[in-house]
Amino acid sequence: MIIRRRLKTWVLVSLAGAVLPLTSGCGDDTGLSKRYAVSGTVNYNGKPVEQGQITFVPVKSDGTTRPANGLIENGRYSLTTAVPGDGALPGDYMVTVTSKQVDDSKVKETVAKYGGGGRQNEIAQATKSAKNLVPAKYELGDTSGLKATVKEQSNTINFDLTD
Repeated sequence: MIIRRRLKTWVLVSLAGAVLPLTSGCGDDTGLSKRYAVSGTVNYNGKPVEQGQITFVPVKSDGTTRPANGLIENGRYSLTTAVPGDGALPGDYMVTVTSKQVDDSKVKETVAKYGGGGRQNEIAQATKSAKNLVPAKYELGDTSGLKATVKEQSNTINFDLTD
């Protein structure tokens, strides 16, 4: 009887030891639900947006959703929520796009002449005078008019921006 109980205990412990690593490896350390791949293109007046940033802002702010963002390069993007390339949580989003051309020549000149760091004045001036490559209305979720729904699957979501 004691041998049988020990054998059952050993079998249960062995099974738990074999199954637990399989189930615990399914997530990550972020504490967030499963994210799904989101990628696509961003065009402005029919041409790819060369550089910029795209942000998906959750429509509902219920504590279970998070914004996701990505860099736009040559008109293409993919989203990240917590770890690089992890995608976005499923749900509805307002979308913003920012694309600016910054003349950082003064910053580079100052750094070359005096060294790095402490050049906030030049950086602030360069940022202030940056040229929008897409209309400024796309920088805010309330004015962009861009919306997206991330589904529980791999998502391809394209955006065609106009004036």
